[in-house]
Amino acid sequence: MISSPTAFDIQGPVDAPWVTLVHGIGLSREIWADHVDDLSRQFRVLNYDLWGHGRSGPLPAPASLSLYSMQLIELLDHLRIERTAIVGFSLGGMINRRVVLDEPSRVSALAILNSPHRRNPEAQALVEQRAAATADGDLATTLDATLARWFTPAAFVQQPDLVSQVRQWILSNDLDSFAQARQVLARGVTELIAPEPPITVATLVLTGEHDSGSTPAMAREIAAEISGARCVIVPGLQHMGLLEHPPPFTHELLTFLRSTLCKETS
Repeated sequence: MISSPTAFDIQGPVDAPWVTLVHGIGLSREIWADHVDDLSRQFRVLNYDLWGHGRSGPLPAPASLSLYSMQLIELLDHLRIERTAIVGFSLGGMINRRVVLDEPSRVSALAILNSPHRRNPEAQALVEQRAAATADGDLATTLDATLARWFTPAAFVQQPDLVSQVRQWILSNDLDSFAQARQVLARGVTELIAPEPPITVATLVLTGEHDSGSTPAMAREIAAEISGARCVIVPGLQHMGLLEHPPPFTHELLTFLRSTLCKETS
């Protein structure tokens, strides 16, 4: 067992089905603030920080999807949670896929939000180039371009405090942990493409219409590889849609989780 402290919160009725939230690269469990209250009215919600992020401890070994999967499985074991739905954003939507491949009996449902999949060679080379630049210590100088990909132009005008908050979250990261996570984001998708055996749990795949890194085409391909998966494209939004305009994300999550988990426990 590899271990490092994991910071987490739990909300919701003690006898309700479990839902676990997994944030994305450079962020923390705070990204779910606009969603947790609604989710926890009906579900028991576990919200935690990835190793090297937020208030969790440092990476205990070189970062990989398997390491992040192990972190969540260890946390579920510690809390004696036998089975949970896992909602993952961006890198979190890669981690939850890795968990269901590693421990399928522990996962009741998946929600994969704004998460990457197969890239064409040019896009893959660009993502790897950005990851290498971060590893070389070039974070602040590329951050403006990152935020421009993540938020719509309207957000910079109408929600400058939100954009500033995300900027500060990213800059507060340990550079080595962030760089390693970015390498996982860049290279880890290859182990998730057309997995064998295939993922069979109930799945929602969702992204923004203008998300350039987790595109609608990627979302549709993820859904096509999972029997019965539902794919939703949220109009007008980019990568940070769940922060910039939370209601459609909360609505889709609640609709999916109610139809899946409540049916399972009835």
